Amino acid sequence: MSAPESDSSQPKAMRSTAEVRALLEAIPYCQFLGITVEDGSDGGIVSRMRFGEQIIGNAALPAIHGGAIGAFLETAAIVEVLRISPAGGALPKPVDLTIAYLRSARAVDTLARTIVTKHGRRVVNVRVEAWQDDPARPIATAQGHFLVARDDA
Repeated sequence: MSAPESDSSQPKAMRSTAEVRALLEAIPYCQFLGITVEDGSDGGIVSRMRFGEQIIGNAALPAIHGGAIGAFLETAAIVEVLRISPAGGALPKPVDLTIAYLRSARAVDTLARTIVTKHGRRVVNVRVEAWQDDPARPIATAQGHFLVARDDA
């Protein structure tokens, strides 16, 4: 008799913010973009992309480059999926990611929160919202699916 399948909608063990922070510090691209995480007021995490001259796309405004914003949104999604997935799992692999650029990103820090809308056995669906001064005025959003390793794989 095989063991019953676990309910994958309930994570077995969540990674701490410190563990996620250590992971980001080990990735040179995240260091280049200035991506960090901090504890959110709701018990989750908030991702932060610190402003730096290296992420300017339009020097006349100045505005953050859309590619940097896209990379930040994807990283925020991966970080949240990793955080809520069982420890020891592989990195989530993007299946698709759709980004909506809503307004120009000024030369200040950018924050993002990821909402996991469905956590299946193989695929996780997420929504990411990025803002600068006011969470009610997002500068960009992303909707995506990520492939996660199965427990029995």
